[in-house]
Amino acid sequence: MTHRLTVKRIYEMPDAADGFRILVERLWARGLTKEKAAVDLWLKDIAPSPDLRKWYGHEPARWPEFQLRYRAELAANPEPVALLLEHLAQGPVTLLYSARDTERNSAQVLRKVLVEHLNDR
Repeated sequence: MTHRLTVKRIYEMPDAADGFRILVERLWARGLTKEKAAVDLWLKDIAPSPDLRKWYGHEPARWPEFQLRYRAELAANPEPVALLLEHLAQGPVTLLYSARDTERNSAQVLRKVLVEHLNDR
């Protein structure tokens, strides 16, 4: 089922293969209309807390610690993760993020967490 879960920058063009498109950011992407983004669900509650987001500040040296802290936040708030797993059971899902760093962002951490949940089933 992991092939049905992709991660994509929200500024990339929507594609039919994206399936259900979920924005996993607390803040809306700058300069992008809701129509152009083609977001099916904006799941703010699954994004890192404002304090964690500000602390991380996309500093590469903080990436390992950010992952641990974000995972702890996700574990303490399981409902949004369960909702994502429900959507994955129904079809392809694309997690959308707005960060410039395509490898060190919260959507990548979230994808790993979801894959772990799927593998545990």
